[in-house]
Amino acid sequence: MFVGLWRVTPCGSCPQGTTDPLSGHDVTGLDRYEQDFVEASAEHVGRVYIDWGSGTRSWAQRADRQDKLILEMTRTFQEEAFPGYGRFIANLSTIEALPPGWLAALSAVRGVYLLTCPRTREQYVGSACGEGGLLARWLEYVRNGHGGNVGLKSRDPADYQVSILEVSGSTATVEEVLAAEQLWKAKLQSREMGLNRN
Repeated sequence: MFVGLWRVTPCGSCPQGTTDPLSGHDVTGLDRYEQDFVEASAEHVGRVYIDWGSGTRSWAQRADRQDKLILEMTRTFQEEAFPGYGRFIANLSTIEALPPGWLAALSAVRGVYLLTCPRTREQYVGSACGEGGLLARWLEYVRNGHGGNVGLKSRDPADYQVSILEVSGSTATVEEVLAAEQLWKAKLQSREMGLNRN
């Protein structure tokens, strides 16, 4: 799905002590860029679907050298359908950029979730019981890298993959959600072979 065009302009190098927000690595001296949205592309956002070809994982491609086939162009913007709670999988780094309908669905429910680390292959089972549901809880990880969890604090920050193990009913108490979390920890042995410390 086409999400817009940005003008990328070099603006110097990263100052001393700058760290990458995802990896936590020092990026002092590396190039910095400013990104400005190209307003002329706004009318096509969410309406054009392009076959990106074998380069879907490339961070940049030369448009002047690689024509792309337009698969579909709709009259109005159509948000991609939410896959459902049981099929939802995403990286924490992408959570804030999810479609508004997805964010609403994730903020409307409480439940038990799984974080997996792509580097260490460890897992962490957690629960969301508060206001803002699963979304609010995951945004804590996005902001500080650990959400206050001892096991996650003991590791370098990572872009954890998040999925939903169980959605709690609207009448479920906090105690019932926490009991479900404990059961999933036992099933997945996330204390013995993962990052859970309680």
